[in-house]
Amino acid sequence: MTKIGRVLLVILVLAVSFLLLYPTLRWYLAVPESTKMLSSASNEDIRDYSRGVASKGVRELTAALQGNRDGAVPDEYSYLEKAALDYIQKPDEWTVYTLLSAFPSEDDLFRAIEAHTRDELLSVKRLSGNVLQLGLDLRGGMSVVLEADTASYAAQHDGAVPADSELTELLSQDIEILTSRIDEFGVSEPDIRIQGSDQIVIEVPGETDPERVDSFLMSRGALTFRLVDRALSERVNNDYMSNPSRAFDENGTLIQPDYIPSGYTVAGYYTEDEYGIEELVRFVVLSCDIVLDGSHLVSADMGRDGRTGRPAVDFRLDPEGAAAFHSFTSSHIGDELAVVMDGRVKSVAVINDAISGEVQISGSFTEEEAQSLAVTLRTASLPIDLTVVSQQGVGASLGSDSVQVALKAILLGFLLVILCMVVYYGPAGIIADAALMMNFFMMISVLSAMHFTLTLSSIAGLVLTLGMAIDANVIIYERIKEEEAAGIAAYEAIKKGFERAFWTIMDSNITTIIAAIVLSVLGSSTVKGFANTLAIGVACSLFTSLFVSHLLFDFFVSEEKGNVWFSWRRGRR
Repeated sequence: MTKIGRVLLVILVLAVSFLLLYPTLRWYLAVPESTKMLSSASNEDIRDYSRGVASKGVRELTAALQGNRDGAVPDEYSYLEKAALDYIQKPDEWTVYTLLSAFPSEDDLFRAIEAHTRDELLSVKRLSGNVLQLGLDLRGGMSVVLEADTASYAAQHDGAVPADSELTELLSQDIEILTSRIDEFGVSEPDIRIQGSDQIVIEVPGETDPERVDSFLMSRGALTFRLVDRALSERVNNDYMSNPSRAFDENGTLIQPDYIPSGYTVAGYYTEDEYGIEELVRFVVLSCDIVLDGSHLVSADMGRDGRTGRPAVDFRLDPEGAAAFHSFTSSHIGDELAVVMDGRVKSVAVINDAISGEVQISGSFTEEEAQSLAVTLRTASLPIDLTVVSQQGVGASLGSDSVQVALKAILLGFLLVILCMVVYYGPAGIIADAALMMNFFMMISVLSAMHFTLTLSSIAGLVLTLGMAIDANVIIYERIKEEEAAGIAAYEAIKKGFERAFWTIMDSNITTIIAAIVLSVLGSSTVKGFANTLAIGVACSLFTSLFVSHLLFDFFVSEEKGNVWFSWRRGRR
């Protein structure tokens, strides 16, 4: 490859590395902490917050219009000027009056504010999943050990006690359900794994409230079946759907109308949009009396309506639940029954027949919606109950101290390596240091692109890799010095030095990578972090030491002239 081609390749690698690292740089340097906290909530919480902001915005802009209609648009709502251009041509001057007049209705204004707030937070939330993460020991959080309750399982299954592969399968299903719960709860990057034969270890970065953790780890899921009041539901929808800003308070909480009698409550009926965000479709008035709860659910899967062929959800109840459900549905044929999960209506169906143990929920479902509802029903209870063995919190102060120590260790190690190379090898050491800096940059970029979780052990691997990366340059330099001592010209000495050091460097680094891979596959999560960082760092160092360093030498030493500087004291060699 020509020198120009090699230069272009290095530039391309640097450009790609920067693009891979950009989300991490943006997350840690450009996103305010307050926005990070808001975006770390669940999608439902973000929706509630956005609606609260929208309700507040409508009220504040309406009040501003009444106070001074020709006043300037408040800075915090200036983004609405762009949204208003969907309805009108740009006016000569934006005032509160021209802005509000642009929107056809109060509902359109509400939707515009809500969309802006939601899109901003969801954009940051997506960004957080594409950055170099901080692990439990750096960020702080909770470490929980759960143990399978085999005695409870035996009591529910005629004395059968699960063991070996059966117990492992049950715990794997528990992990799937717990992962779904944690994702819905808005906790990012949890580490959930089986420990031993009957335990599950869960590490939740950034979460330090034990009660909050318990709420999604140990709860059976707030799944209930409730009767729907059609007349009241129609009245609430007539009042609220045309004016959603009046349906929620500033905290995004649904306001209960005064005319709703005791024993009934209003809930939102939500469906998921194309972004996976639950969209409010309408309001449903429910009886507070619970017909059935999720504790009686045995299984749930997507099925097909036998009459229409449309997607449906089939689920099975235990004997006690089947008897209660049959008794209720036989006396309420023609009424509507709602499936409610965590206070939100997931489905409403008409009771056509008395229903016992086998239940089917049908309606205008897509396959995705039916599958989603089946998952919702399945996560209402765990295949095998779990008990908390230990629950430990890592405080934010410990995480902050760890980060500071780790950063100081990286910086000190990096500076010492750079200094030693410059002192011992003179100007040639600067070339090795430049390659080392590029190696560090590439390594961090790859870790960022892999959404790697950075822990203290992985930082140890990072520091070790920096020390090892310079070793390849030392081998190459000593080979070049041997060739020069034999009387070979500088250009040929460099060429032969790199050629003869090539396999020595490859052998040592490949064996290190193999060892790192074995540690990554067989080791615990702590060991994996160290091994993965080590493997990536060694791979990057092969490129920088054998390719980049050689290219830099070629810029200073040509075939016609030039010498290699290996010492400040002795000058040229």
